[in-house]
Amino acid sequence: MIGKLTGRLDSTFDGGCIFDVNGVGYLVFCSARTLTALPAAPGIGALLIETVVREDAILLYGFADATERDWYRTLTAIQGVGPKVALGLLSTLAPADLARAIIAGDKGAISRAPGIGAKLAMRLVAELQGKVGSLPTGPGFSPGTVTIAAQLPPADQAQADAISALTNLGWKRPEASAAVNRVAKRLGEGAELEPLIREALKELAPR
Repeated sequence: MIGKLTGRLDSTFDGGCIFDVNGVGYLVFCSARTLTALPAAPGIGALLIETVVREDAILLYGFADATERDWYRTLTAIQGVGPKVALGLLSTLAPADLARAIIAGDKGAISRAPGIGAKLAMRLVAELQGKVGSLPTGPGFSPGTVTIAAQLPPADQAQADAISALTNLGWKRPEASAAVNRVAKRLGEGAELEPLIREALKELAPR
């Protein structure tokens, strides 16, 4: 498996580049931010690499720094987020901006990225809000400086709001209500909105 490439930038294209290492040209897919960070061709640079092995291809994804690579790994672990969608999101929002959007529950900012609709943006917020603090974001970022748009409601209202959120995402009210009720029983009295939605999305996800 390839973890890093150091060589000469041969050329770039929309969504990636060709990296020349000792005469071998590697096709590497990158975010727009990583492409901007590379030296102009034919400059010498380095890329951290994630190797994806498929039945029909071996694909390389490159990152200018470990921060973006770690976010890529986290994003692609979420159902519905493949490498292309993750790179599109990282091209749209820098890691610090993405962290702010997740903490604030700003689904509109997240859904600006190609391939991310309202439902997937909701899932990203629900699944990553509790993880942002452990992810690198670059200098000058503090989660405490992010303003959350609204306080979470009381438990019974939280369940009603969770059901409403799921129906707005396209699920029928009976199945949304059943999923939220199952999650509420499992989480216990006082369950808040964010975990209710996150766990209900898992209940409703196709298996």
